[in-house]
Amino acid sequence: MNIYVGNLSTEVTEEDLQQAFEAFGQVTSATVIKDMFSGVSRGFGFVEMPAKAEAQSAITGLSGKDLKGQILNVNEARPRSEGRRGRGGRGGGRKGGGRRF
Repeated sequence: MNIYVGNLSTEVTEEDLQQAFEAFGQVTSATVIKDMFSGVSRGFGFVEMPAKAEAQSAITGLSGKDLKGQILNVNEARPRSEGRRGRGGRGGGRKGGGRRF
């Protein structure tokens, strides 16, 4: 099961995330999402756990708990919607682009 972990402190590493979730079972991967330009944590990440029961236990056990000074928001990750992919927030739907005189 893929688990979303929000409200992460900028100090939290992938190792910290993995250790917190390993208390509830096997962890396949733990990823802290970082800004592509600065490399600074964006404040959320994902943890993959193969056993659904262990993942549910981790969600229940860690949601609302403190990790390095921040209260965690933990729940099952939702699939990424295609509408958000690749938009990047630029362009704003404008067409054309040539200079006007």
